[in-house]
Amino acid sequence: MAVGTPPAIDIPAIPGFRLAATACGLKTNGRPDLLLVQMQPAATVAGLFTRNQVAAAPVTLCRQRLPGGKAAALLVNAGNANAGTGAPGMMRARASTQCVAQTLAIAEEQVFVSSTGVIGQPLPVEKIEAAIPGLAAALAADAWADAATAITTTDTFPKARHRRCVIEGRPVLLAGIAKGAGMIHPDMATMLVYLFTDVAISTAAWQQLLAQAVEASFNSITIDGDTSTNDTVLGFASGLAGNAPITDADAPAARPFADALNDLCLELAHWIVRDGEGATKFITITVTGAPSEAAARQIGKVVAHSQLVKTACFGNDPNWGRILAAVGRAGVPIDPTAVDIHLGEVAIVERGGLAPTYTEAQGARVMAEPEIAIRIDLHAGSATTTTWTCDLSHDYVSINADYRT
Repeated sequence: MAVGTPPAIDIPAIPGFRLAATACGLKTNGRPDLLLVQMQPAATVAGLFTRNQVAAAPVTLCRQRLPGGKAAALLVNAGNANAGTGAPGMMRARASTQCVAQTLAIAEEQVFVSSTGVIGQPLPVEKIEAAIPGLAAALAADAWADAATAITTTDTFPKARHRRCVIEGRPVLLAGIAKGAGMIHPDMATMLVYLFTDVAISTAAWQQLLAQAVEASFNSITIDGDTSTNDTVLGFASGLAGNAPITDADAPAARPFADALNDLCLELAHWIVRDGEGATKFITITVTGAPSEAAARQIGKVVAHSQLVKTACFGNDPNWGRILAAVGRAGVPIDPTAVDIHLGEVAIVERGGLAPTYTEAQGARVMAEPEIAIRIDLHAGSATTTTWTCDLSHDYVSINADYRT
């Protein structure tokens, strides 16, 4: 059950992109599991991938093709991760992109591919290949809801949003679809995200802006502390907006697009957390007064994926000792007697001990809410970061215990 009401999918056509989705039989429940996107003309591409050293075959293939800077198609399957599959897995990934290239009459090295699902099982690529001609025939500019649905696994709802901005008088569109509900950790938080825009932008500027947006969004969330083998964020820019191409990510002309991109990525990241497997609480952890941003981020991450903190949130228990203990074990030098902690607007810890004005009833009221804000002030500097997570419930165990069955 998502924490909050999922937004309706109302994405307009983005010039240069057509999409189609189908069920090719990779998911045992018969739901849509294959997405094809065609880009005409070939789009400028940027991307970031998992930091897990056991990377899936599609991730390796995308990394190899990313330096080319152009993408003409994207193929995504759900239901099988094609990870831990060795050389045969790479052969199957390449075979699927060869089929797309032949069907659409495009260069194979401009076909990008992603997979998500169970690790260690051979990818039945013949099912994918059989479905590609039908997908190509069904490509449409308005199939965003189908696209967002086809890439899901344990998600309870599809995630797709869009933004508009104006660059020097030219309207620009930006859309994103995402999947993720478990195996999410701030190392490229299994998560797949695809962004589509008609902005004209250079490869270098696109890569820089995407990396900045990811750091403040998808790298600032955690559900369970597990970094997937398949995590992928890919951005595609058709260049059809008619703006003067953005070549400097720091130039004033780039700011409207950067703001829209940052905002879109943050919303999608939040919906991934709100849809966390078994989640009942959406938790915002803000660390202030830190000596550096790195220190603040480290403390936020440790608190966010502390199982004791997460289970306390699930149980509506304002157990501030668990939060303080997590701060202390984060590996960042602190003065424990200087730390303040707030639950919402309630001061629960002052100078490392129980706040004199605090009552258990105050803390219990905050913890009973579906959204909980934890603020930790170290009083050791001026740096601030925010991390988002969810609670850890009985359902998380049930979902993952039964994942393959």
